[in-house]
Amino acid sequence: MSDLSIRTISADEHAAYIAAQPAASFLQTPGWAAVKSEWKAESLGWYDPANPAELVGAGLVLYRQMPKVKRYLAYLPEGPVIDWDAIDLGAYLRPLAAHLQERGAFGIRMGPPVAARRWTAKTIKDAIAGGQQPKLGDVRPDVIEPSGATVTNQLRTLGWKPPRVAEGFAAGQPQYVFQVPLAGRSQDDLLKGMNQLWRRNIKKAEKLGVEVTQGGTEDIKAFHQLYVETAERDHFTPRPLPYFEKMYAAMANQPSGCCDFRIYNAHHEGDLVASTIWVRVGGHSWYSYGASSTAKRDVRGSNAIQWRMMTDALAAGASVYDLRGITDTLDPNDPHVGLIQFKTGTGGEAVEYVGEWDLPLNKALYTAFDLYMRRR
Repeated sequence: MSDLSIRTISADEHAAYIAAQPAASFLQTPGWAAVKSEWKAESLGWYDPANPAELVGAGLVLYRQMPKVKRYLAYLPEGPVIDWDAIDLGAYLRPLAAHLQERGAFGIRMGPPVAARRWTAKTIKDAIAGGQQPKLGDVRPDVIEPSGATVTNQLRTLGWKPPRVAEGFAAGQPQYVFQVPLAGRSQDDLLKGMNQLWRRNIKKAEKLGVEVTQGGTEDIKAFHQLYVETAERDHFTPRPLPYFEKMYAAMANQPSGCCDFRIYNAHHEGDLVASTIWVRVGGHSWYSYGASSTAKRDVRGSNAIQWRMMTDALAAGASVYDLRGITDTLDPNDPHVGLIQFKTGTGGEAVEYVGEWDLPLNKALYTAFDLYMRRR
């Protein structure tokens, strides 16, 4: 396979290509560039020289400038959107590296959307109960994806390297996520696949009159108030309100309808008890952000709102409902294990991706930038 050509494309061309794909990450849609406005951005397209009018791949590149120097880290979160099963990935990646180097990049980081291993909910539950394996990666997987090893081997051969644990630029996406497969399933199947606690909580929320509705831009402020409350309770730093206002404006109004972006609200007797952000691109849907009130937790608004988002994803034709990142700890005494147990109750599966990979284009600047980011 000869190397493809690559060039800058418009947001419209980019969105139309994404809309035509079976699935792609919402972080690779052109609207994400507006969300990450502190980074420079560029939409790139790959073309086959034999048919120069046909777009065969697309990628959103975010450029983070090095302090005091006009050189950049080029970052493609959960992308690019190319044929990752290609026999020669270099046909895509060599021209990418050349183009980004011309743009002033000293290094590239990308996150191939390629799964490597999968663990069922039962396997995870048994591992936590057994207490013998403190990390998910130590547990024997239920499925090993051949494409994971193939892509990893190609990347190493092409000079890319995976960041070391705790390394790198604070730009990364989670390597472990939790997903509920939807393809070929009914609502009944989904409900039966959940554990008893989830089924009971969904039923309890319904019985107590929790109402879940789809919201709009006017609900962002209420979502954010609940999100700040959640952050205080769960000890994380919340994003500011303008971030979510920007996200809604950028993601909900993309060209070609390449992205379905929604806010959901769960109310009980007029009180907002849970609020979430849901995204879908093609067959992949995500629970992106969530918030819940400390009061009235016993009405189970969080379970009700998840069930609504899951069934709406199913109705929209999605094949996956993605609850996003999990840590890889299975230590029953680790506070993070509670999140895994909550997500495991959906009856889905943990998925390990091949992770993010780096290509240093200027090793001295790459090393200096990495050191700067880790000291911040």
